[in-house]
Amino acid sequence: MSITTEFLRRPLMTGAVAPSSRRLAYAMTEGIGLEQARTVAELGPGTGVFTDAILARLASDARLVAVELNPVLAGRLTATRRDERLTVVQGSAAELAAAVGEPVDAVVSGLPWTVMPQSRRGHILDAVTEVLAPGGRFTTFAYLHAAWTPPARQLTAELACRFDRLERSKTVWANLPPAFVHRATRRP
Repeated sequence: MSITTEFLRRPLMTGAVAPSSRRLAYAMTEGIGLEQARTVAELGPGTGVFTDAILARLASDARLVAVELNPVLAGRLTATRRDERLTVVQGSAAELAAAVGEPVDAVVSGLPWTVMPQSRRGHILDAVTEVLAPGGRFTTFAYLHAAWTPPARQLTAELACRFDRLERSKTVWANLPPAFVHRATRRP
C-alpha cells in the first residue's frame, strides 16, 4: 500500500500522487513552536511523513492527535507508529474539536485543499480556528505549479481572513512536485 495506490483509489480524498519529502516535512514543522507545544493536531497525515517530523520536535509529555479521513491510511499509521504521544483518529477534519477535546498550540495540515469544495474547505478552516489557542500556529502547504489557480488563490485569501499573520516559505524544490508552506498565526 502506498500513497500512489490510495490516490488512484480515492483521488479526491488523498490528493497527492507521491508522499511529501522530508525537506517539505521540515519546512512544515519549522518555526511553529512545536518544541514548546502541549497539544498539536495534524490533519491528513497520510503515510506519516509530517507525523514523524512533528514527533521529532515534540516534548516527551506533549500530545499529537492525527486526524485521517482515509481508513486505510489511518489504519496503517496506527499500525506503524508506536509512540505514546500519538493518537490517530479516523474521521473528518471538520470534526477537529471532538477529535482533540481541548485547545491546541499548533495544527499541521497535509489536506488537499485545492480539490475540495470551497464550502468544505471553509468548514475545516473554521474548525481549525475554533481549536487553536491564542497565539496558536497553523501550517499547510501548496504545490508551486498550482499556486495561480482559483482554488489556491481562494485558500490564501481564506487564510488571510482567518489569521492575524500569514507567511509563505521559500519554495521547497526537493519535493515532488515542488511546494511552499503557508504559516499562519492566531492573535495571542
